[in-house]
Amino acid sequence: MSVKKKKKIRLISWNVNGLRAAVKKNFFESFSELDADVFAIQETKLQEHQLTREMCNIDGYEAHWSHASVKKGYSGVGVHTRLTSKRVAHGIGESKFDDEGRILEIDFEDFVFFNIYFPNGQMSAERLQYKLDFYESFFAHTDDYRKKGRSLIITGDYNTAHNEIDLKNPKPNQNTSGFLRIERDWLDRIVKNGYVDTFRYLHPETVKYSWWTYRFKARDRNIGWRIDYFFVTRDIIDRGWVKEAFIDNNVIGSDHCPIGLTLEY
Repeated sequence: MSVKKKKKIRLISWNVNGLRAAVKKNFFESFSELDADVFAIQETKLQEHQLTREMCNIDGYEAHWSHASVKKGYSGVGVHTRLTSKRVAHGIGESKFDDEGRILEIDFEDFVFFNIYFPNGQMSAERLQYKLDFYESFFAHTDDYRKKGRSLIITGDYNTAHNEIDLKNPKPNQNTSGFLRIERDWLDRIVKNGYVDTFRYLHPETVKYSWWTYRFKARDRNIGWRIDYFFVTRDIIDRGWVKEAFIDNNVIGSDHCPIGLTLEY
């Protein structure tokens, strides 16, 4: 009787803060070293015509992109994948969210993968409300998949540090978007609803950050925030698929660093 060989999949997520700038800072070398089966990037800041052949044609990968249609050089996400995609979507069916190029949804059959660049709420009260509305609509969309019994992986820059352990200076930032109670309540809500922060699940006490401001030599001093996540639906945890979750502070080239997830099933 033959034993079915297990699949082992390595996923990486990285807010590159401008793909063209990242390319000048050895993005492709980092891409190769990280050796992901699925590599999600956020904040590409590109329109379709600005994609180069080198960006789109990495050997062994298919590439998918979502671009902002409301503002040039804004937002944008991309996914390079060795896994074959069954279906790709570029939004959730609401133009006010889809038009900012923040969403890529890929059905890999075993799971539905979401690469999301969640909005930043610091600009104004209106943008904070936009961020909260985005959370509401997006997770209503993913809940529809859960009702159908689908396993989900939702990665990206969530633009919110969940708990005090997730940023260096929690007290001074209590009134700063990214650590407002109303934003953190949303992460509480999705956890309560059965979505699991894989890094915190495996490393409940580990202090590690994924973003540092470019000011004040914050990265050198490790004054950072953990705002990039791999959330998965509880069934993935219960099946024992999650083998590793990590944050790679050693990779430079952006104000964020890559985060990762290893699955085996």
